[in-house]
Amino acid sequence: MKNKSIFLLAGIATLYFNNTYAQETPQDSTRTASIDQVVITGNSNPKKKIESSTAISTFSAKEIQKQNPISAAALLQRVPGFAVETSGGEVGNNLFARGIPSAGAYEFVQVQEDGLPVFEDGALQFANADNFFRVDNSVSRLEALRGGSGSIFATNSPGGLINFITKEGGNDFKGTAKLETSTYGLMRTDINVGGALVQDKLFFNVGGFYRTDDGIRKTGFKANQGGQIRMNLKYVFDKGYAKVYYKKLDDRNTFYLPIPLVQNGNNLKEFAGFDANYGTYSYRNISQLNIPQAGGGFFSRNLEDGIHPKVDVLGAEFKYDLGGNFSVLNKTRYTNINMNYTGIFPSGGPTSAVDFARSYGITGNNFQYSSVSSGAVMSPAFVQKLGFWAIDKQMNNFVNDLQFSYKFDKGNVTAGFYKSNWKSHQNWNWSNILATASDNPELLNLVDTSLTPNSTGYSKTYNGVTEMSFLLRDSQVQGSLNDLYANLDYNITDQLSFNGGIRYSRDFYKGYGVNTTSGNLNNSGLTTDGTHSFLTTTADDNMSVLGNKFTYWNYDVNRVSFTTALNYKINSENAVYARFSNGFRSPNEEAYYNNMTNLSAIKPVTTNQLEVGYKYYSRTFDIAVIPFYSTLKNLSFTDVFSDGTSENKFANTTNFGVELEGYARLFNNLLEITFNGTVQNPKYKDFVGNNADGTTFNYDDNTVRRMPKFYFNIAPAVNITKQWRAYASVNYYGKRFQDEGNTEKNILPAFSEVGAGTSYQLGKIRFAVDGTNIFNTIGITEGDPRSPLTGAGDIRMARPIMGAAVRASITLDF
Repeated sequence: MKNKSIFLLAGIATLYFNNTYAQETPQDSTRTASIDQVVITGNSNPKKKIESSTAISTFSAKEIQKQNPISAAALLQRVPGFAVETSGGEVGNNLFARGIPSAGAYEFVQVQEDGLPVFEDGALQFANADNFFRVDNSVSRLEALRGGSGSIFATNSPGGLINFITKEGGNDFKGTAKLETSTYGLMRTDINVGGALVQDKLFFNVGGFYRTDDGIRKTGFKANQGGQIRMNLKYVFDKGYAKVYYKKLDDRNTFYLPIPLVQNGNNLKEFAGFDANYGTYSYRNISQLNIPQAGGGFFSRNLEDGIHPKVDVLGAEFKYDLGGNFSVLNKTRYTNINMNYTGIFPSGGPTSAVDFARSYGITGNNFQYSSVSSGAVMSPAFVQKLGFWAIDKQMNNFVNDLQFSYKFDKGNVTAGFYKSNWKSHQNWNWSNILATASDNPELLNLVDTSLTPNSTGYSKTYNGVTEMSFLLRDSQVQGSLNDLYANLDYNITDQLSFNGGIRYSRDFYKGYGVNTTSGNLNNSGLTTDGTHSFLTTTADDNMSVLGNKFTYWNYDVNRVSFTTALNYKINSENAVYARFSNGFRSPNEEAYYNNMTNLSAIKPVTTNQLEVGYKYYSRTFDIAVIPFYSTLKNLSFTDVFSDGTSENKFANTTNFGVELEGYARLFNNLLEITFNGTVQNPKYKDFVGNNADGTTFNYDDNTVRRMPKFYFNIAPAVNITKQWRAYASVNYYGKRFQDEGNTEKNILPAFSEVGAGTSYQLGKIRFAVDGTNIFNTIGITEGDPRSPLTGAGDIRMARPIMGAAVRASITLDF
């Protein structure tokens, strides 16, 4: 009887769902059938996804809306082959493509808007590409290409292309307005409108957002505040179109860095006095810096300004049919960026109050800590030295891509000339401060009680600063890129197609660095407190002073990149392909700076990649399985350490892996599942040499640092009714090593981050609630690359993902 009841209930449920969903797709369904999707990134002409011999993932505006990513990096977690660290906040995150190691940022992929770079080099120091881009409702879709033809259609992109394509207006006036709030004080408004000024001829689109919030980690100030606006105007004529556009971004974001944790094997716990999910050293109590300079004047900085780019972009696009199956396409853009970057970078891990005092030459118990704000004597168990890093960057980029195409019966051929001039000028001013080793930290002064207040070296701080402006840097790098490229698509048969591409890069880089000397304020006539001279403190003993000697450098790149591929379309739903590609990445900014006097020490990073793939696309089920193999040579490691020095090492790597991506719509649209995963084995090759202290190292065949061998994302969703949807997501990030030596102490444990949410579509109004890290998992994406071997006992420095948070939104489509 029991079994009969179960079968009866199952039958009734099946009949109900068949009747409810028959031939209908829920309004809030996340997916457009891939069998219908056309892609343009990494291809000379638009083509169906199944016919493209590339590893490419696509996300429509609707899919992006349903995922409601908290940052661009969070969205890119859904792309196989991309290992993404999202713990930095809304911006400043890191992406590693197919196991290619780097100091961070987007070093081996190019982030684009409408087929041109957000900025030519996406991995300049403290200028990650996502600093200058925000995802909002003006994005029409995202196309993310791994490897393959990336090096043919863009510069410095052997890892792939990330292309955000913006919305354009159509004949019908349409718009979207969204209001969003959260558990962390978020107030955000998005709006996008588009339509026709002249039917069939002149179209417009305007969109953007403004947002303010307190941050998931508690800073005591507005962690994120600002917004952007994007607009375009497109005129369509008989043989083509012309488009102009403008973007303005003015946004500031707090950048989150490592905090102390307690690690026992694979178990992570909170460090006493520090909330792992919501705490941060970037706090209001230590947010102001105002110190005299050895060269005169004062340097002032406000941590609350965070990463603050001001970006202006002006561009145009023109396409014309020349007749005889010839066409021309020209894209041009000018970008100007002024960015102030201020962050708190821990210098090592927490230190006991006794040990820290001893490290500054105080013997026995002759030390005294006091609060800078109140002057009260304090007895902290642990203290923390923090780097107060301030960087100013002035950047500009002019780029033009001119492309001619010819179509013939069996395919098409495209040839183009790519020109890009860019410049980045930066100034650094770094100091170290002393604070309690806790969230809500408090600035501390430290004195030697065995001396009198008038004695030389009595104080080890100046208003909480232990080293005043210990590092200044004034440097500039410029690029002039002159690239010729060609691409051929040829249909050998109705099922078999060939793709081949080549790019010749004749690129010129130059720059300079200003030398520095050391100074102090002992004879400046200034006092520390109105009474005592700077002889009484050691905080100014090694101040950096910019000199008047410039070291100039020039570096030329003369290389050819190429790719070739075959795609066999078995039928309308199945295809297989194979591709070989050779590409390169020019040396990065820090490599130039570290080797200005000996540029022969650096070389472009060269890559060889082989990939094969199987794709199946249907109305209800997609899957792509793509094994790949890559080798890299001359890879530079350029992490800047907390003392201002750079790692400056070089290695080769290999990687073999498999990317998996899929989607399923089951039980008459009741259940939807999207998933992606990557299995890989990135290894160092020929990685031997000398450390800065003269000791030798041999990391040959070790696992590449910060790279998980296995990571995946799975997101099931249930369409409870045609209007009501609920979803969950699981993001798994496998075990990694923090250091090249693969030491057991520096294992970063695997973790899973779970999100969940629900939405309800009421006509043209959508209500949604989205939760992230709902189980408050402590998961670390990186250790402390600036102080990689610090942490006493079971204390480790690491950057965890954000704690649990919930956002609620109302969206109106009109």
